[in-house]
Amino acid sequence: MDVSTFFIKLLILLVTAKIFAELFAYLKMPSVIGEVCAGIIIGPSLLGIVSPDATFHLLAEIGILLLLFEVGLDTDVGQLIKVGVRSSLVAVIGIAAPALLGFWAAYYLLNLSALVSLFIGGTLVATSIGITVRVLVDLKKHRTRVAKVVLGAAVIDDVVGVVMLALLYDFAVRGEVSIMNAIKILAFISAFLLIAPVVAKLFVPFIAKAAANAKTKGMIPTIIISLILLLAVVSHAVGAPEILGSFAAGIALARRFFLPLGATIDHYSKALAGKIEESMKPIIELFVPIFFVIVGASINLRVIDFSSPAFWSMTALLTAVAVVSKMFSGIAAGSGKMAMLSTGIAMVPRGEVGLIFAELGKKANVFDDMIYAVIVFVVAITTVFAPLMLKYVMRDEKDEIEPDRQAV
Repeated sequence: MDVSTFFIKLLILLVTAKIFAELFAYLKMPSVIGEVCAGIIIGPSLLGIVSPDATFHLLAEIGILLLLFEVGLDTDVGQLIKVGVRSSLVAVIGIAAPALLGFWAAYYLLNLSALVSLFIGGTLVATSIGITVRVLVDLKKHRTRVAKVVLGAAVIDDVVGVVMLALLYDFAVRGEVSIMNAIKILAFISAFLLIAPVVAKLFVPFIAKAAANAKTKGMIPTIIISLILLLAVVSHAVGAPEILGSFAAGIALARRFFLPLGATIDHYSKALAGKIEESMKPIIELFVPIFFVIVGASINLRVIDFSSPAFWSMTALLTAVAVVSKMFSGIAAGSGKMAMLSTGIAMVPRGEVGLIFAELGKKANVFDDMIYAVIVFVVAITTVFAPLMLKYVMRDEKDEIEPDRQAV
């Protein structure tokens, strides 16, 4: 693809994303659905203008990194810790229920092999942090207690999902499972999530002084993006998804993340947080929609034989398992029926994470064309289902933010 062709495709992508986001917002629906639909329309499913090739995937990766940085920046770690037990319970159920029900349905009801059934169960475990968070932001519910529980659970889901993916892929390719390798990956990821925000926080005085003494414009976004990229690379090196690195960077620079005996750093942090948000917002708003459009473009509906009864029966069964098993995790959220329902629905979208599982299953020759098409369609349904349902079930959910947080 030459430069001019890429520019034209990027132009179409950005304009289409904005048009559909505005249209869905006008219809009082989450704009993220519009962006995903834009990807389906201009992607291989319909018009075939934009394909999710390596270049667009890189732009999409930048978008999801920036989105998770923004989420971390707006996260009150104290509140996140308060709901830690709830988040862990939601995550445990949200991992166990889809994995077990997915395997059971595939193995016993669809009569698929054990390996294929394990991969299907692993695929259904996935929760897309990006989709869920963006929906909550669109609905202005990202500061509710439910949102904190879901965010914590989704992060745990992501970590466990990576470990499961490594185990299943090793088993599919090499015919064996390395438990020690899985334990090592999990240990590295846990250590990274504990250490990375603390290390990043130590850079706050440097960032503040560099911004104050800069003779040129753009010092803050340059340093922040460099920090995000650095932590993303380190996160990948320890076996974690890159987005956990950018999330850690956002938490470190948040107003409400304090280090013990770090009064000086906290002083800088409070003064700096507003400048960071102001500097980064235009960049975030440019790149994040690209990610969701590429998610839509990655859902190629042309690979699906819609005339096949076998396709529809398999899709109906696995979609029911995918939705019900994740909604079951909401039971652990407590705080009333609506909070449980909201939490369960927020855990449903599989998005790009489910597509990654599907692609690896196909690459490892575990999924044939039919099963791959079914998984893609299930991912598409769950990705669109959650935003539509959350809009209605969370309309009365109240923010739970301390007054001083709102005043800062």
